[in-house]
Amino acid sequence: MQRYFLEIAYDGTSYHGWQVQHNAVSVQQRVNEALAKILRSPVETVGAGRTDTGVHAKQLYVHVDVEAGQIPNADRFLHALNALLPFDIAARRLLPVQQDAHARFDAVERSYEYHIHFDKDPFSINKSWQLRDYPDVQRMNEAAAFLLGKQDFGCFSKSNTQVFTNICTVTRAEWVDVQGRLIFHVTADRFLRNMVRAIVGTLLDIGLKNKKASSILDVIQSQDRAKAGTSVPAHGLYLTKVIYPYISTES
Repeated sequence: MQRYFLEIAYDGTSYHGWQVQHNAVSVQQRVNEALAKILRSPVETVGAGRTDTGVHAKQLYVHVDVEAGQIPNADRFLHALNALLPFDIAARRLLPVQQDAHARFDAVERSYEYHIHFDKDPFSINKSWQLRDYPDVQRMNEAAAFLLGKQDFGCFSKSNTQVFTNICTVTRAEWVDVQGRLIFHVTADRFLRNMVRAIVGTLLDIGLKNKKASSILDVIQSQDRAKAGTSVPAHGLYLTKVIYPYISTES
């Protein structure tokens, strides 16, 4: 068998997240179905991580095992795969890797963006969250700086998740104004479930309610989800990059 990493991108609007569900359509289900048609056998993919219902991905890697020699030409395979995938899922790259390579456990860095707009825009529906009031971006960035480094982020995680630790190392947390819209950029070695959406909600509380930037420290130290802000809607969230030590970031 030969293991491959498949890079995909998708609009998550029509899907109940990445992972296969018993009673709803997921991105993984559609990818598995398309691969099975080409390879003429059942296929099980393993993704770099989960995205929730409505969350988008500009880059996600999955790994899949294929009989050696079954994919003689990667470009032709991608062309055929894209013809079978729905319009809102795209296959970008197919890369042969070592048999023990793992799309989830080998990722050393992940990046997300959260998009916010303020004026009514029909072209941003399900792609960005509309807010009425413009927050204090400087105060939010001052608060975001307290997120950097290695610490326990249990306060931003959904309860009853099956993880061994809530420790994450955040290397970037920054709000950027792009032509009157706001984008929150965050990068870490790993993320807890619902972590980014809870962080964004907490930072917006600070930026909209004139709370002190340092108040986020009390939230982090509490390790209590109830102390953090409300999770913002999923449709503004994008997984944008997944980094592996043995894969070039260049397409």
